[in-house]
Amino acid sequence: MARGPFAAIAAAIVAVSFSSIFIRWSESDAVTIAFYRLALATLIVLPFAAADRSTPLRGLPRRDVLLMAGIGVVLAAHFAFWITSLKTEGVTVASSVVLVTSHPVMVALVSHFFLKERVGRATAAGIGIGFAGVVAIAVADLGVSATTLAGDLSALTGGVMAGIYFLAGRRLRQRVSLPVYAFVVYGTAALALFGLAAGTGQLAPRGDLARELLLFGAMAAIPQLGGHTLYNWSLRFVPAPLVSLSLVGEPVGSSLLAWTLLGEVPSGFVALGAALALAGIFLTAYSSGSPAPEPAP
Repeated sequence: MARGPFAAIAAAIVAVSFSSIFIRWSESDAVTIAFYRLALATLIVLPFAAADRSTPLRGLPRRDVLLMAGIGVVLAAHFAFWITSLKTEGVTVASSVVLVTSHPVMVALVSHFFLKERVGRATAAGIGIGFAGVVAIAVADLGVSATTLAGDLSALTGGVMAGIYFLAGRRLRQRVSLPVYAFVVYGTAALALFGLAAGTGQLAPRGDLARELLLFGAMAAIPQLGGHTLYNWSLRFVPAPLVSLSLVGEPVGSSLLAWTLLGEVPSGFVALGAALALAGIFLTAYSSGSPAPEPAP
């Protein structure tokens, strides 16, 4: 049991690192990918939610259902923005995944300036280093094209949505079981994305249908459920430093996979910005408090 959570985190990092690779391999539009990923994930968790007796679906208070529905809409926005970034010309996997994973820095900034929560010196240093890295990536990609910079901003917006997702869902997860919470949130996100996809003509997958459905299923099973379910189980048993390190594991893993499988090597300035951002994310997440930050959705 002592080694189980550590092995689970290692496996989860590998699983979530494949997310950006599957998205790049898909020929479908960003909203299409997001919809099918969440819809299939909802179907997979449905039997577990239905069988859960700790927080029965039928007995959920209306207020909690509405709150989870709102969180689901935020999650839909997170995926729509982030996948749009990965589909933008000139945006590397490294820069996109680093920017979308910068939510600890964003949450700390919001807590300091809007919630008036004082941050310590280590957290402030992490915010400064992380933000410097984000700016460095943006400056580097602005030199490529304005379109690439727009893709970076889309990834950063996806990171902000992830931060809101964590802040809004933290208290609910204390009284709602993981399968039920995932089912309602994923289901609402899928419905929101269905409406967006249908309204913008992006409901039908592009390219070979069988291949696209296989990729959608892989996204739902491996990074969405296999990765994050393992995270949610293991992070209850591991120390804070490892939790914080796990947050930067996905950008590192995704970048290495993109280098190996896509032949994608970021420029030196992007790599420098990514290194600064990852250091800031780690320092911010580790020093922001004892509760373990949840992994990205």
